[in-house]
Amino acid sequence: MNSKASGKILLTFLGLGAVIAAIILGLSFYLSTSTIHELLTTNHELSKAIKNLTDEEQIGYATLESQNVDETTGKVISTIRFVQTAVGAPREIVSEQRFTVEGEVVHFDALIVKFPDESVTSGDKRALYLWRRVYGENTQPTQGEVIQQIGESPERYHALSKTLKVRDRSVFWEAIWELANNPQALSEYGITAVYGNTIYTQMKAGAVYRFKIGPTGQIYPEVLRMLDN
Repeated sequence: MNSKASGKILLTFLGLGAVIAAIILGLSFYLSTSTIHELLTTNHELSKAIKNLTDEEQIGYATLESQNVDETTGKVISTIRFVQTAVGAPREIVSEQRFTVEGEVVHFDALIVKFPDESVTSGDKRALYLWRRVYGENTQPTQGEVIQQIGESPERYHALSKTLKVRDRSVFWEAIWELANNPQALSEYGITAVYGNTIYTQMKAGAVYRFKIGPTGQIYPEVLRMLDN
């Protein structure tokens, strides 16, 4: 057998071996990763974290940093400082972002995930509040600036994520975010979702807009105070 033929056979075996190894690793990862059903029914640490969700009143705030008219288009351009606060600690900042949007009226899009009453220690309603995007009055929601990437583990729920193995976190959060497209996807566990996509306000310089939670789980902005110019 000449050297070229031997080389081709060797490469074929090496390639086949790599494919088999990839399949084995893939199966191993799949089998070691829990399903959302297993996480919601057998993960006691996750269940405990959900039961201990606090009754939140404030989940963040926003301010208008600048507002100018674009000389080329004549459109108003607003720069927004957007802050998310820690669960149960409204004075602790966990995320701070800046967004540039078109218009004076700014929309904030959030996904609200509700858990059944019996899932929380007090028996009262609790929810997760996941910010999705921000956009101006003349912009389509789908063209808005992303606040939190769909499927990501939100920083403000770090304690909840820690109850999950690293490989299981994406399984849990992807299932939660999927509720944006199918609000009843986890209804068999009593978990449902609603959109808070009508949250909007005309933002003015010098004002702080605090995002609060109403008794029905809806988010609404209120002017916290006016800053001195």
